[in-house]
Amino acid sequence: MLSDRQLFLQHVGQTSDYPSMIEAERAEGIYIYDKNGKEYIDLCSGVSVSNIGHRHPKVIEAIKNQLDKYMHLMVYGEYVQSPQVSYAKLLTEQLPVKLNSIYFTNSGSEATEGALKLAKRYTGRSEIISMKDSYHGSTHGALSVLGNEYFKNAFRPLLPDIKFINFNKISDLQNITEKTACVILEPIQSEAGVVSPENEYLSKLRERCDKTGTLLIFDEVQTGFGRTGHLFAFQKYNVVPDILTIAKSMGGGLPLGAFIAEKKIMDSLKNNPMLGHITTFGGHPVSCAAALASLKIILEQNIISKVVEKGELFKNNLKNDKILSIKGEGLLLAVELATKEDVLTFSKNKIKVGLLTDVFLFAQNKFRIGPPLTITNDEIIKTCKLINQTLELSNK
Repeated sequence: MLSDRQLFLQHVGQTSDYPSMIEAERAEGIYIYDKNGKEYIDLCSGVSVSNIGHRHPKVIEAIKNQLDKYMHLMVYGEYVQSPQVSYAKLLTEQLPVKLNSIYFTNSGSEATEGALKLAKRYTGRSEIISMKDSYHGSTHGALSVLGNEYFKNAFRPLLPDIKFINFNKISDLQNITEKTACVILEPIQSEAGVVSPENEYLSKLRERCDKTGTLLIFDEVQTGFGRTGHLFAFQKYNVVPDILTIAKSMGGGLPLGAFIAEKKIMDSLKNNPMLGHITTFGGHPVSCAAALASLKIILEQNIISKVVEKGELFKNNLKNDKILSIKGEGLLLAVELATKEDVLTFSKNKIKVGLLTDVFLFAQNKFRIGPPLTITNDEIIKTCKLINQTLELSNK
C-alpha cells in the first residue's frame, strides 16, 4: 500500500520540486504536530492565516453551530445569510466610513480580481499601475499586477495596460495620470522582505490619486487583522484607500476573502452588465461564521495591543553573527542572512529543531517570522533560542 507521502507526490498537484513534506496530524495554538508526535513551532501561520492560532476553541464552536443550521444555499448575493451580514456589520464598524460595502470572495487572489474589475468599471479607464516586487496572487489578473518578471513570463500574454513603478519612489508617482483606473499596492510590501513606506509615501500617493481621479487599492491580504500592530496596516499611516482587499487570516482558518469599497463604488458592479462580478462559494456561511468569531476574539481580547511589543521581543532575542538585519512591522518580520544559500541551509536545519518558517518570494536571502499573534512572551524566548541554535547548525 502506498504511503500518504507517496500519494501526495503522485496525485496532488505540486508547486515545486522540494515541498517540506511535513505530515501534519493535528495543530493547536502555535504548534503543529506530525504523525510521529513531533512538535513544531509554526512561525509562518500558514502565511499570515492563523493569526489567532490553530483551532481556536471559539472558532471551532462557531463552525459547529453554523453546520447545524446550513451550509451553501445559493450563489453569492441572492439570499440574506446571517453570518455574512453580521460579519460585514462588525468589520465595517472598525473601518473608515467610506469603506462600508463588502464583496465576499473565496481568497485573496479573487479579491484582487474583483478589485481590479471594480476600479475599471467605476472609472471607465483601463490603465492599472502596480509596484515592483509586489505580490497580489497568482490568477491571471493578479499575476498581471505582480511585480516580478520571473513568475510571470511563462504565462504571457497577461492583462494589457499595466505599468509598474517603484515603491517609496516619490518621483514615480508622476506616472499616475487621468488615464489610470487604479493603483494597487501593499501598504507594507510583504514578499519583498517586509518593506515599509517611507517619507510619507502613502500620503503623497493618496494626493496624486485624488488629483487624477484614480482609485487607490490597498492589498492587506497578508498585513490585515493585527499582523503589523494595527487591525490594518494603513491605519498606522492615516491613509484611507478607495478599495481594500483582505483574505488569509480573515476566515479564522477557513477560506475567505473580500474587497471593500464605498457603496456607491461597489454598486457599479450591479448593472451594465448586471452580475458584474459573481462567485458561487464566496462568503460561504461556515467561513463567515468562523470569520465573525475570529474578529470578535481579536477585538474583545485586545490581541493587537501586544503585537508590536512581541515583535520587539523577537528582535531583541535573536542574536547571531549570521543575522545581518531584522526588519518588519509587529509580527511580520524578515530576518536577513548573507545569501540565499544561507537561508536554504537554515531551512533544512530548522526542521530538526522543530521550527517551521518560510522564505520571501522576492527576497530569498531572508526568512519569515510570522507566528500566530497569540504567541506568548515565554514562547517567543523559547523560539528565539531554537532559531539561534539552528543558525549555529548552519555554521557547521
